[in-house]
Amino acid sequence: LLKFYDMQRLTLRRRLSYNTNSNRRIKRRTPGGKLVYIYKKKPGSLPKCGDCKVKLFGIKATRPCERTRMSKRLKTVNRTYGGSRCHKCVKSRVIRAFLIEEEKIIA
Repeated sequence: LLKFYDMQRLTLRRRLSYNTNSNRRIKRRTPGGKLVYIYKKKPGSLPKCGDCKVKLFGIKATRPCERTRMSKRLKTVNRTYGGSRCHKCVKSRVIRAFLIEEEKIIA
C-alpha cells in the first residue's frame, strides 16, 4: 500500500509547474481514496515595530491580503501607535515629547 502511494501519478491542479515558493504542495489522500496535491499557503509574518524592528505582540501573523479582510480590532492594540510601534518605543516617544515641552517652558 505504501509503495502504491508513492508510485501513483499525480496531476497538478494549477497551471504553474515550477517548484516556486508560491507553488508548494503536499500529497493527500481524499476520502474517496484518490491521491491529490493540496497547495500550501505561504506563512504570514508578524508585523514589526517601525522604530526598533521588534515583532509586535497581540496581532496575528497574516498575509497582507488576509489583513485587508480582518476587522480593525484584530490588526491593532488599544494604545497610541498600537499595531505600528512597540510599547517601549511609544514610552520613549512620550518621554521625549514631554522633555521637549518642558525645555520650551524653561527657555
